[in-house]
Amino acid sequence: MSLEISFREKSTYAVKVLHAFDCAAVVAFLWILTKAYRLPWEEPYTHLCIVTCILCLFVFHSFQLYRSWRGHGLHNELLIIFKAWGTVVGLLLFLSFILKVSYAFSRFVILHWFIFTPLLLMILHMAVRITLRTFRSKGADLRNAVIIGAGELGMRVAEHIENTPWAGITVAGFFDDRKDNGDPSLGEKTILGKIPDLPDYLRGHLVDYVYIALPMRAEEKILSILTNCRTLGAEVYLVPDLYLFGLFNAQLQSLGDLLLLNFNPYNRWKRYFDVAFALTAIVFTLPLTLLIAACVKLGDGGPIFYGHQRITSTGKVFKCLKFRTMHVDAEQKLAEILERDPEARAEWKQTFKLKNDPRVTPVGRFLRSTSLDELPQFLNVLKGEMSVVGARPIVYEELDNYYKENAGLYCSTKPGMTGLWQVGKRSDTTDYAERVKLDRYYVLNNTFWLDLKIIVKTLRAMINRKGAY
Repeated sequence: MSLEISFREKSTYAVKVLHAFDCAAVVAFLWILTKAYRLPWEEPYTHLCIVTCILCLFVFHSFQLYRSWRGHGLHNELLIIFKAWGTVVGLLLFLSFILKVSYAFSRFVILHWFIFTPLLLMILHMAVRITLRTFRSKGADLRNAVIIGAGELGMRVAEHIENTPWAGITVAGFFDDRKDNGDPSLGEKTILGKIPDLPDYLRGHLVDYVYIALPMRAEEKILSILTNCRTLGAEVYLVPDLYLFGLFNAQLQSLGDLLLLNFNPYNRWKRYFDVAFALTAIVFTLPLTLLIAACVKLGDGGPIFYGHQRITSTGKVFKCLKFRTMHVDAEQKLAEILERDPEARAEWKQTFKLKNDPRVTPVGRFLRSTSLDELPQFLNVLKGEMSVVGARPIVYEELDNYYKENAGLYCSTKPGMTGLWQVGKRSDTTDYAERVKLDRYYVLNNTFWLDLKIIVKTLRAMINRKGAY
């Protein structure tokens, strides 16, 4: 008997053992707490343990806590643990109220038991996951899958499975009506047959998962697979042909039972980070901010701040704040410069900046070279108009002329005080297509760690004073 078959036969027993172990751990934890606080173990505690154990047996099972979590993120399992234990606690309180139980339990012990039991269960289940991953890394406890459709969507599914080794899933091959082995797009992957051959293959081979990766227009083939293959021992999954919408930074969510694609996703962790970082920066830079404000004001008596219209998420316009670095009549001077100087007009048309801009004040030139003129933008971050890290703040003219098919992608997120464009060549970047490419990459690939990396590189760029004017 192979190791794989052995694991399959024992998986049901392992689930039952884990279920029983969880119930035992819950009541054992209560016993440990009473001993830790040197309390006598009395009959009411025994009654409580018996009732709790029975409730855990039924509630944990009803919440499907012991289903296969293969391929699921850890947070999903932890959430179910919290919900299941919360239900057990609720039922215990309800029963004590209905039955008018007035046992003299230690409230301190019971409170600690209620609070820390889910953490104990989480540790136990994490240990199980680690153990399973160890076995799977050695080739045990693996599951076989086939993919229906060897097009771009099918290839993306196979790539995702290969990049998720902890799931313990191996792809045996593809079923496709248009491709045969030897097709250069397959690489080293295998075509097992045409789609109509799938039922016979499932009858003769051990297959755990069938992933349908066909375009939605192939509804007849999809329905045929669902009709003929759901009784042949494999779990069937349909991969929605929605990967294209990932290019627009979309997220799947629900409205009741209705599935929706959200093209304006709210990134909660990013907003929390923005607020915390902005508040910290404002507090620590307050003396410097007051000094800069005084220098700007004393320079020519004009306004301290300058607000220029930029675009934020969904295409809304906001005033992007900066310390004023130009003379008060800067707009009028710009019109005169562009009218009489063809080279300046061409530079402005290409980059929307002038490298040797005569409108900039002496104080403003220093602020620009160090990027200190952007400190007021932390107020924009607190207002939710910008992020600390993001795409470049741009105007509608840039959006229309240069972003074009990427305009919708750009408007799915907030602009940033810094970003990939600033930690790269900053204002030295003359190729506008490169700027658009950097913004597109960030929107599609932004993570917490990427943001931290950009912030560190930004500080380095500010110290070097390279590429800013």
